[in-house]
Amino acid sequence: MSVLVLADHDLGVLSPATARIVSAASTLGPVDLLVVADDAATIAQSAASLSGVDKVLTLKGSLVADSLATQLSTLAVRYHYVVASAGSVGKDVVPRLAATLDLMPVTDVVKILGPTSFERPIYAGNAVQTVTDTQDKHLLTLRASAFRPAAGGNAAPIEALDGSVQAVAKLLSSDRTESDTADLATAQIVVGGGIALGSAENFQLVENLAKKLGAAVGATRAAVDAGYAPNDWQVGQTGKIIAPDLYIAIGISGALQHLAGIQGAKKIVAINTDPEAPLVKLADIALIGDLFEIIPQLTAELDRLGVKR
Repeated sequence: MSVLVLADHDLGVLSPATARIVSAASTLGPVDLLVVADDAATIAQSAASLSGVDKVLTLKGSLVADSLATQLSTLAVRYHYVVASAGSVGKDVVPRLAATLDLMPVTDVVKILGPTSFERPIYAGNAVQTVTDTQDKHLLTLRASAFRPAAGGNAAPIEALDGSVQAVAKLLSSDRTESDTADLATAQIVVGGGIALGSAENFQLVENLAKKLGAAVGATRAAVDAGYAPNDWQVGQTGKIIAPDLYIAIGISGALQHLAGIQGAKKIVAINTDPEAPLVKLADIALIGDLFEIIPQLTAELDRLGVKR
């Protein structure tokens, strides 16, 4: 059964999430990967290398949801599945496409059980719902962090589609936070900090440890609201949902909103003074003590061991 995957990209570079979506979508059938961009031909080269991609389709234009949904509705007639990441683009485009095609989308999928059966979290991650989609065509958004990335080494053919996406809306500007750390949504290691750090200056302890480990930096909503960390570092129900192999939580008690965002973490290390904190009880390893003593000691030990990423 044929699958069309919408590629995620930024600044002319394919997003790490795309490899994960391709990996998951390839279990449903042969994958055609659609790259929509003004420089689509350049991005298509890296897209074609992903294992599981049968063909890369390129279309000139921008990822503006209103226009793209109309274009996708024309392409969708060829496919059984249309799949996108459950990121900003997918959340914007897929509901519009669903309205155009008069279909029900299945969103935030974290596990594919079969051709028509999918799992998705509900109630802030406190329950998992199994959805059976009996429609002839399926529209899905997948949480990239829940799936392993596809390998490289492929050489899929690239086909340029006729026409272009005619934008009915114009992007006037974008504000972005530049960072040399790993992408939070797909990182294998995440170091998170909470309100207990006390200031933006102290939050650099979290950043320094993350750099040592080659990890992404996360923060609780309280830490973001206090100005200790930028908004795009927020992890939780109203932030980013992550599923790293290792999550190191520093000074985080574990509010329900935050726990909803880390439910997919494989291993959790909690550093806190309160042994009764919810996240401490949930953690695989808990270090009870003052974070201002433990983190410098941990960083120094990593230096002694020569750990450098």
